[in-house]
Amino acid sequence: MAITYKQAGVDIEAGEITVERIKSIVQSTYNERVLSDIGLFGGFFDAKFSEYDHPVLVSSTDGVGTKLKIAFMMNKHNTIGQCLVNHCVNDILTAGAKPLFFLDYFATGKLDVEVAYQVVSGLAIACKENDCALIGGETAEMPSFYSDGEYDISGTIVGVVDKSKIINGSKITKGNVLIGLASNGLHTNGYSLARSVLLKHFSVEQYVPELGIILGEELLKVHRSYFRVVYPLLVEGLILGISHITGGGILGNTKRILPKGLELKIDWYSWEMPPIFKLIQKLGEISDEEMRNVFNLGIGLVLIVSKEDVNSILDRLKDKERCYIIGEVV
Repeated sequence: MAITYKQAGVDIEAGEITVERIKSIVQSTYNERVLSDIGLFGGFFDAKFSEYDHPVLVSSTDGVGTKLKIAFMMNKHNTIGQCLVNHCVNDILTAGAKPLFFLDYFATGKLDVEVAYQVVSGLAIACKENDCALIGGETAEMPSFYSDGEYDISGTIVGVVDKSKIINGSKITKGNVLIGLASNGLHTNGYSLARSVLLKHFSVEQYVPELGIILGEELLKVHRSYFRVVYPLLVEGLILGISHITGGGILGNTKRILPKGLELKIDWYSWEMPPIFKLIQKLGEISDEEMRNVFNLGIGLVLIVSKEDVNSILDRLKDKERCYIIGEVV
């Protein structure tokens, strides 16, 4: 008996419906540099950068890890795309780059048009917030490859920076100051440990007094983008180094940008650790060292600046950002 592709688990029609549904939200991220329309085999972006002396493209690829498990359990999918874009934006921001365009990869066992629409809606929201065009993507339906109701998502961002203004940590010296910018919870890291601890005690639908919110809502808080806050400081040349605090924590990520022979001295008590981290540590009986290695602990981005510029930078940030002096370079 003959078998069809749909009977084998791949619904081409559902894919076409998905493309039609997301077309308008994807196009809402376009700007004058986008030369292609959704449905072509590649995205076209005008790379004429007259405002740069020597434009250098900066790219990064990432996913959102097991935070997806919380989205599945909550059946809430409109924030995951925002987390993905913002994570990638922050990654290239550490080099001083301004985001240009983004491409996504969405894979699932059986395509649910509404879920895919919610995910892409989140991508589009974050792209618009970061002045970034969503110019392409791939939706893959792979029967039996993923558990029912689950999917995976990743994305690639491309940005640009003038070669003379690349931030690579080479100008960092002894005595420079670390300014920490507040995170919005776990962001997209440490979820395997967080789930292992928290889901033994609570359901995702449960209100947690220590958090003042339902657990699932706390864990699905959107990974923040720091682009609009930090980029003006980059334009003025006030930043010597930037680290995005993801897996590996504050020390693990920030020491990557230090010149040889320098170390970090962190004052771990210079900011208040948010309740979600205190709860994880208490319930899991986790050591301070392990917490610092895994989580951002309330600091999502670290700026390394000269001591002379600290007050000026803090003054500029005070109405926009919760920030703290968290240590120095030694």
